[in-house]
Amino acid sequence: MSEPRVPGGRGAELSLPCGESVAVHDLDMGMREFACSCGATHAVVMDMHPLSRWVPEDLVAVLCETVETSTGDDFDTMHVMGIVLEEFPEAVVSRDTSEDGHVGFALVWVTDFDARRLHEIVVELLVELMEHAVSHASDERAVTEFEEQMLQFDVSAFVEEYRAQRDFADEFDRPA
Repeated sequence: MSEPRVPGGRGAELSLPCGESVAVHDLDMGMREFACSCGATHAVVMDMHPLSRWVPEDLVAVLCETVETSTGDDFDTMHVMGIVLEEFPEAVVSRDTSEDGHVGFALVWVTDFDARRLHEIVVELLVELMEHAVSHASDERAVTEFEEQMLQFDVSAFVEEYRAQRDFADEFDRPA
């Protein structure tokens, strides 16, 4: 017997930015993206995915130590996806699935971008966040040094190398 499509029910659908929809129960915790019937590939992010999906653990530790959140919680994937959603409101949809004990995640985001492009966007936004934080530093030498390093930083090259190290072809990737 099919279950009615009610919020939190097993038939819950997520309307995508492209106009298509996907059943929430078709998304699993190992997914990073999926091929949509619209012809595009959409990135998938879930609340339990670690920040190390995008940047190394040592940078995650620095971000958690230095970024103050409005909730008082550690800076995490939820905060990063909030920044992405703020920057690209038409390209990101999310769903609270915390009432659905059948899916294994509480929040899910699906983007109009594929996983690689989302990775680049996240790194770009984290660099902007760090630039903003450094701009408030009282040490002018540190500010200048950071700005010089960022001029040489190639986001695409970083993402390519990081994804190769993390082996994103395998759903069981490990931290770099």
